[in-house]
Amino acid sequence: MAKKTEEILAYLASAFPEAKCSLVFASPYQCLVAVSLSAQTTDESVNKVTPRLFLDYPTPKELGNASLSDIEDHIRSLGLYRNKAKNLKALGQALEERFGGVVPSTREELITLPGVGIKTANVVTAECFEIQGLAVDTHVGRVSKRLGLAKEADTPEQVEGKLEKFFPRASWLDVHHRLIAFGRAICHAKSPECGACGLQGLCPYFKKYPVATGK
Repeated sequence: MAKKTEEILAYLASAFPEAKCSLVFASPYQCLVAVSLSAQTTDESVNKVTPRLFLDYPTPKELGNASLSDIEDHIRSLGLYRNKAKNLKALGQALEERFGGVVPSTREELITLPGVGIKTANVVTAECFEIQGLAVDTHVGRVSKRLGLAKEADTPEQVEGKLEKFFPRASWLDVHHRLIAFGRAICHAKSPECGACGLQGLCPYFKKYPVATGK
């Protein structure tokens, strides 16, 4: 294992040992819905709307049969709620019609569903089916580029491929959660707290902007 890999893994494990998915769900169906809703909004905001959503639409069939306006009312506080409501209704219908109401366990099948991209599929397969994955959200992408693990122009898919080569497969889910926790706690999009970071010595971003706190 390369020295840089060892240092990053050790720091993340030490700093964020309990990092895990912050979305609240109790089944693959709930996980899929919650992750689908999390685009361009916070997990905290999603967790505020999903209890009632899951109570009123406990299965894909009921979600698919719901009126669009009712779904919108449930998630109105979230960004892009109209588009998300359309995707949720179509998602419920697709799950019922094509998979008998059961969330598929492979990324290849998941990404055929309305509104489900690679990131969402990776999260669902990892969280619900114990398939190691390294989903790239805004935090993972930002941190990876600052640490020099990916290029600034890389797409999420390209970042994912590079991270999967960089880190051992057995660590992928932990790395995913810990990079997110690191991005939220220290490596913020604006004014990262570089003075509190244990990765300064191998961070190209810090070498370019050598400050204790802030850019």
